[in-house]
Amino acid sequence: MIVAAQEAGAVTAPTVPLWLLIVVPLVGSAVLLLAGRRSDRWGHLLATAVCGATFVMGLVLLSQLLGLGGEDRRLGQQVYEWIPVGDLQVDFGLLLDPLSVCFVLLITGVGTLVHVYSIGYMDHDEDRRRFFAYLNLFIAAMLLLVLADSYLLLYVGWEGVGLASMLLIGFWGHVPEYATAAKKAFVVNRVGDVGLGLAVMAMFATIGAVGFDEVRAAAGQMSSGTVTAICLLLLLAAAGKSAQFPLHVWLPDAMAGPTPASALIHAATMVTAGVYLVARSSALFDLSPAARTTAMWMGVITILIGAVIACAQDDLKKVLAYSTISQIGYMMLGVGIGKAGYALGIFHLLTHGFFKALMFLGAGSVMHGLHNETDMRRMGNLRKHMKLTWLTFTAGWLAIIGFPLTAGFFSKDQILETSFLEGHFVLWALALLGAGLTAFYMSRLYFMTFWGSERFGSDVHPHESPAVMTVPLAILAVLSLVGGAALNWKAEGQLAHFLEPVFGSPEAHHDGALTPIQLTIITLLVVAAGAGLAFLRYARQPVPVTAPVAVLPTVTWARKKLYFDTIYESVVMRPGQYLARTLVFVDGRGVDGAVNGAAALVGGSSGRLRRIQTGFVRSYALGMLGGAVVLVAALVLVRF
Repeated sequence: MIVAAQEAGAVTAPTVPLWLLIVVPLVGSAVLLLAGRRSDRWGHLLATAVCGATFVMGLVLLSQLLGLGGEDRRLGQQVYEWIPVGDLQVDFGLLLDPLSVCFVLLITGVGTLVHVYSIGYMDHDEDRRRFFAYLNLFIAAMLLLVLADSYLLLYVGWEGVGLASMLLIGFWGHVPEYATAAKKAFVVNRVGDVGLGLAVMAMFATIGAVGFDEVRAAAGQMSSGTVTAICLLLLLAAAGKSAQFPLHVWLPDAMAGPTPASALIHAATMVTAGVYLVARSSALFDLSPAARTTAMWMGVITILIGAVIACAQDDLKKVLAYSTISQIGYMMLGVGIGKAGYALGIFHLLTHGFFKALMFLGAGSVMHGLHNETDMRRMGNLRKHMKLTWLTFTAGWLAIIGFPLTAGFFSKDQILETSFLEGHFVLWALALLGAGLTAFYMSRLYFMTFWGSERFGSDVHPHESPAVMTVPLAILAVLSLVGGAALNWKAEGQLAHFLEPVFGSPEAHHDGALTPIQLTIITLLVVAAGAGLAFLRYARQPVPVTAPVAVLPTVTWARKKLYFDTIYESVVMRPGQYLARTLVFVDGRGVDGAVNGAAALVGGSSGRLRRIQTGFVRSYALGMLGGAVVLVAALVLVRF
């Protein structure tokens, strides 16, 4: 066992106790759940105020961090001794550094906007109080995940997020389809959680500690095989939580939950936890080229899977879900590049939180105006009836396709540029293809929903959402347009410089055959081609109300989600069901049968034997005589 050395910068006491960031939303959730129906009239206001207060505390802590220099930008707090057992000494400690503060502000900032939006969206739901309680619970669990100073405490937040997300996805669990989606999300995530659990065990077995600082200090003393094994286990965990190949299948079904939950969980926070895990473990991934290569290929494969399937989906929210899967693939590609890409992956994570939360909430606004309709074939020309929703959604659409100077242009294009300059030409080409497909399917969604002819029928009257829903849309629209420039206003990258204490200085790019300007022009041409094709097909031509017969087999495959669900059902689910039924049969007929059979034998024999106990003296005398005769006869036979 390697003895971990403590190697980290100075830790400053925070002006606001870090545990308050977790306890405040946790108490809010507890109050709403325990107060019951008595909080129906004010519960949503309490939950929103709680989340807003947490965001303000995050801003105060950010200002304190900015007042510190370089390696000293670390705020830490030991809450109590958590596990003092033998060699395993783990404190309940919290850490706020440049990486975690980015997530704190994203979680609480976008979370507050989602809470405000939900006041209008869930206005007529009789269980609105419970929904806001689950939102607060999710915020608390996610904050614990990103503030933990050890992998073991991170694991607690990791599982808490899984629980809260299942509760939100299955909020309308009285509908069997929604309950099934919640179970699917929970089960698939448990597969990834096994990887995180094994990684934590491997760390303790190797270095005798599980704290971030201890692991970082002792990483160089581990063997290359051990480092790679731990990194691959962490990637398995990241694949589950961030819906990456091959564990991406749960996210589209998770759209069964209320749309605000989709915006919070599956766009801005939970699904990016896997990217956070890889970035937080950068000291390990720096020592394992094999693990980084695996992360990059996993990201690129996921980019293409999500993009191809999204091109053939007609459900508004499912297109956005597959888009999320694909965009997180870009983040995974970024952090997989290494020192030159860690900050870029986090950069795209933040900008994606802006524009994807915007588009999910925009989709909810469309559903609100169309009586929960999600089929884009039954929409069209909504810009005429829902101008604010259309304008704000336009900002999100421009950002995700990478229109110049929008948030996505700065973040996603830098990942593509860096992958090329670092010599990963095949990965760059595949990711570039994904960018073209993204422009196509997102433009397809945009034109089918807001342009073209009206296909929603005369009995439907679209209307704009109330201000409590459109104001968060406007704020997110502004962030989607200028957020990338704000985070990247310096030539060397303001965010990258801010994150240097965590990742170190980015390594210089290798010389490439193309300059950054040329790479940007190529990307814009590919994006323009994808968007132009969608415009010609879905804005200039009529959209059929029913899906046409697929001409190419690939279209059918895409509509069937590339048969991943079918494959997993055949290879994993059905054999698992058969195995369970076999074990139930063996248990019922074998184990329980033997026990019950023995009891039945004793009981049956006793019932029959007791019949000879008649209670008559003459019967007993006759029995004694018969026994004596048998005994005498036996003695005579033995004698002679």
